Amino acid sequence: MSIESIRDALRRDVRAGAVALLGAELVHGELRARIVETEAYRGSDDPGSHAHRGPTPRCEVMFGPAGIAYVYFTYGMHWMLNVSALEEGAGAAVLIRAAIPLEGTVLMRERRSRAKSDKQLLAGPACLCAAFGIDRRQNGWDLFDPGSPLRIEAGSPPSAVVYGPRVGLAEGKGEKTPWRFADADALDWISKPKTELTQLEVLPEAILPIG
Repeated sequence: MSIESIRDALRRDVRAGAVALLGAELVHGELRARIVETEAYRGSDDPGSHAHRGPTPRCEVMFGPAGIAYVYFTYGMHWMLNVSALEEGAGAAVLIRAAIPLEGTVLMRERRSRAKSDKQLLAGPACLCAAFGIDRRQNGWDLFDPGSPLRIEAGSPPSAVVYGPRVGLAEGKGEKTPWRFADADALDWISKPKTELTQLEVLPEAILPIG
């Protein structure tokens, strides 16, 4: 899938964008990895989203054009990388949850020394940011700018996709919303839990409801 197609999907529907990002490659300097897990977050109708109550200094990037890096700090210790979605003014973003290392694995291992294997290096949004050296400095960068040190490049789309409930949300915050997507052939590389995932045949709103 081309970069233009991925960005178009992000503009059209945050869920379609989350699926389109699977197989794309995340690049930061000498580091490169293939995205294999994502999670979609929408706006005022999504209680689990930072955009739920409108723009704030923290989440204003979510209300910008599609394809911008939204990097936030959570639990007082972890950075999370998201890609903004929908048209400007409509808050939404896709969380990059996991990826497969392709280049720069030695540096990733140094930064993630507690990982027991390469399959754990990028298996989770906090792990990915730690290994890639991503923090608040990259917030607001255009991830589809080919000249950006942190960017997304076209890759090979997965042959099959699975989906399931989002991870780590409190009760009543859309914790059952099935907007988590993963490459069906790369489940060894995704974050936990690795259960409750169903084969995705199409992307109709009927099977991917809010709530």
